[in-house]
Amino acid sequence: MSDSAGAAASGAPLAGLKVVELGTMYAAPTAGRMLRDFGADVVKVEDPVVGDYARQWIPQKEGLSLGFARLNAGKRSVGVDLRTDDGRDLVRRLVADADVVVESFRPGRLEAWGLGPDALHEINPGLVIARVSGFGQTGPNRLLPGFGTVAETASGFANVNGQPDSPPTSPPFGFADSIAGLSAAMGVSMALFNRSRTGRGEVVDVALYEPLMFIIGDMFLKYTALGEIQQRIGNSTGAASPRGIYEAGDGKYLSIAASNQAIATRLFAAMGVPEVIDDPRYATNAARLENNDEVQAMVIEWCKRAPRDQVLEILEKFEVVSAPVNDASDVVADPHFQERTLVEITGSEILRNTLMPGPVLHLAGYDGPEYDGVPRVGEQTRQILTERLGLDAAELDRLAAAGVINDGEGQ
Repeated sequence: MSDSAGAAASGAPLAGLKVVELGTMYAAPTAGRMLRDFGADVVKVEDPVVGDYARQWIPQKEGLSLGFARLNAGKRSVGVDLRTDDGRDLVRRLVADADVVVESFRPGRLEAWGLGPDALHEINPGLVIARVSGFGQTGPNRLLPGFGTVAETASGFANVNGQPDSPPTSPPFGFADSIAGLSAAMGVSMALFNRSRTGRGEVVDVALYEPLMFIIGDMFLKYTALGEIQQRIGNSTGAASPRGIYEAGDGKYLSIAASNQAIATRLFAAMGVPEVIDDPRYATNAARLENNDEVQAMVIEWCKRAPRDQVLEILEKFEVVSAPVNDASDVVADPHFQERTLVEITGSEILRNTLMPGPVLHLAGYDGPEYDGVPRVGEQTRQILTERLGLDAAELDRLAAAGVINDGEGQ
């Protein structure tokens, strides 16, 4: 792994940006990865013994967590015990010339350690501090613990997710965490832009549930304006018809989204029944929603007449928004995703030829970073503490012997 973990990649907009990541698990490391994807040098400060708990996530290959690898490839790891005075002092010194800190401790924990925003801004007034927590830094619930599952249920999302006859359903992946991480990275970018004008740092306060609550925000307007509580409606949105996931004649599935009048008209033409759009029961979106069961029955019956590839070919010919329901093997085999989206984690024998999604944005003149290896706990401790803080070998040996740092040796 290179010293700057690929930060100086050609055209990287965040090249030279120094990030200290105090976050663990999912959301805060997602923010760190977003910044790293666009050139930032992300130093991940971990517990010197167990590291980030995400290292224990399943599935694993030869002891390496695949989920941890996805969020942390290309970062540099420093093993520091923040429960010790010497460990906290090391972090203060790392922060002194950093641009960004990303943290995900429960509110009040950093303050108790003397590492809260006021203390860090005394050291570095231009520091941008992104704080990711379950319920935010303010409000009656701020001290409650919170992971993504809690955010997905407390926000109202789980209550509207699933089929009408199924219980409330959380997604089988880090949905709330991922959105919060993306939002934190956006907040950091805005704060850095503002710093370029004012010279002052900022605190970015991200609650896990709030970005998710924004996405499902229409349901709160529906309740407060109309007194209606949205319920689970499966693959529909309740806003447009026809829309959903349908089974083709070969048992494979596809999606169709006739979310505006022009697409609905083309869909009925593709189905060979263009006259349906002139029927008052189906002529407008409002009418189709009133008669959604009948509309869906027509689409379901038509899709089952042919294999999926043939159905999709017809829909494409008529410019109807549609796609196959892909599994992981379909995505990996698709030339479009191969060219544009999937990247390889390099520098790791364990993950040789392993693919994952790359940066979520594409910028002209920047091809993205190398994901050069997944750091062991403290793998770059000596390198970074020498490079950034000027510590000599004797001091590093003392800190390692005292258990303040993990220097990665012997792993």
